[in-house]
Amino acid sequence: MMVSWPVGPEVRVDPIAGGAMLYDTSVAGNATAEWFSSAWWAARAPVEDAPGGRGATCFIDAPERRYALRHYRRGGWVRHLSADRYLWLGEDATRSFAEWYLLYHLRSAGLPVPRPIAARYRRVGLVYTADLLTERLAGTRSLAARVTAGPLTRATWEAIGRCLQRFHHAGCWHADLNAHNILIDVEDRVWLVDFDRSRLRRPGMWCDANLVRLLRSLRKLTDPLRWTHFDDGDWRALVEAYFDARRRRLELGPIADGATSP
Repeated sequence: MMVSWPVGPEVRVDPIAGGAMLYDTSVAGNATAEWFSSAWWAARAPVEDAPGGRGATCFIDAPERRYALRHYRRGGWVRHLSADRYLWLGEDATRSFAEWYLLYHLRSAGLPVPRPIAARYRRVGLVYTADLLTERLAGTRSLAARVTAGPLTRATWEAIGRCLQRFHHAGCWHADLNAHNILIDVEDRVWLVDFDRSRLRRPGMWCDANLVRLLRSLRKLTDPLRWTHFDDGDWRALVEAYFDARRRRLELGPIADGATSP
């Protein structure tokens, strides 16, 4: 995804050995290339691997802020050819820079996403590796964890539906919208994470496909539980809230887009 939107003066790109680092000087003015090393952090703060996934993400409990550090790794059959190397198509097209800029844009628009801290790529010839550092959202659990632990309230399903509509209204296509990438905090506010390969698009039929992808994820998680934690009524509550929010936005126009709280 090529990036063309403007950024504020706090955004900086510095060259590093073999590549470059993109970061927000307002929260990481002293950032260095070492910030992308889990071993470097482990010598200074508690570090733990994130549950699930391919061991690509770790959580860092730094003295003043909590971070999530991800090293981009390939999935599917292609990982057998290259575990973490991607074809070089230019700096702004690197996975880490593209996701950082998208998070910056979404957060600036008031959407509930983690704050992007820093991104890095290191290039070797025609390929590169990439890393992303974001703020870890405190007190959150994934929808996957919540729904497998027990049924959710109707209000929570409705909150998820309204949140997804906000992203779709903003033209944000989430490339991997599933129950693991939706987080819910202690106040039942809804957040979206992991925007790798995601991009901005004109709203269209892809919005429905995004919802279908989430439904498949939920069914895969809850089918072994015999529908005691998720049923058609839960999904109906989410969808009805989604379309009600879309209808109100169409009726109210720009007024409906003024709210910025999650």
